Amino acid sequence: MTGFAYERPTDINEALAALRAPDTVAIGGGTDLLVWIDEGLGAPARVIDVRALPGATAIEHRADGSLRIGSGARIADIASNEVVRAHFPALAQACASVGTPALRNMGTLGGNLAQRPRCWYLRRNVSCFKNHGTGCPAAVGEHQYHGIVADGTCRAVHPSDSAVALAVLDATVEIASAGGQRRSVALESLYDGAAQNPAGEARLEAGELIVAIEVPASSADGAQHWEKVIQRGAWDFALVSCAAARRTDGQVRMALGGVALSPQRIAPSVEEDVASGGLDDESIEALAERALYDAEPLPGTAYKVTIARGALRRAMRAIAG
Repeated sequence: MTGFAYERPTDINEALAALRAPDTVAIGGGTDLLVWIDEGLGAPARVIDVRALPGATAIEHRADGSLRIGSGARIADIASNEVVRAHFPALAQACASVGTPALRNMGTLGGNLAQRPRCWYLRRNVSCFKNHGTGCPAAVGEHQYHGIVADGTCRAVHPSDSAVALAVLDATVEIASAGGQRRSVALESLYDGAAQNPAGEARLEAGELIVAIEVPASSADGAQHWEKVIQRGAWDFALVSCAAARRTDGQVRMALGGVALSPQRIAPSVEEDVASGGLDDESIEALAERALYDAEPLPGTAYKVTIARGALRRAMRAIAG
């Protein structure tokens, strides 16, 4: 591993200005950054620690019932926060399922959302679409942990658990750039075109920084569900994860993780049918089947379709009460 300069600014404008320099990256807990430096995915000359920025680690339950979480908030703190556990349990449960206790106590929410895929071709410097190549070697090689959604050249999956829960909670991501400009994007839109973006997955321009994640009051309470199917009982990345929420206004949101390079929201027509209620086992089976109608698994990932279908059935029953 090559050396790099380390800075810990306390002013947001100072941090953003620093991030515009070449070979400069942001760091939260560093649980992925240091790994991908070691694996040769990058060699930054300077690392900017964002955890000392104002509000970076705050978990704020606002008077209107909405939730604002600084991008530097630790995953463990979100999982154990009483307000999050009481009003946004799907997010608390998703954060509690991330990695090991050590990783949760170092990793941050912003870093969890912006982490890179664990595809072994990418991580071992095999020529691929994300690694200075053109195609996806997983398509014809070992791919049993890859995706079941063909939405671009890359068939890897995004490893974030928190992103899946935030997708069903209609979360938005606040992004800052030098010059004081800020923009908010829907959590799902953060990964638009991820499978066709050779530079990364989260749509962040050079010099941009995730500063906070906001969850609206309309997503609080109701019935919420989280499930993560893993290969072993100890720490592991999701083979398939599933988040679901029936809001207090009756609307339903459902999403799958471990199946693509972004959280995959279920078709609105399926969500609407789940929201209509009165579902028997046959109806739930049909809806779970319809939700995965467009799945295009690779030969070695067809089993994920079966897992996803079962997770969706359980989620539908859970939020139906």
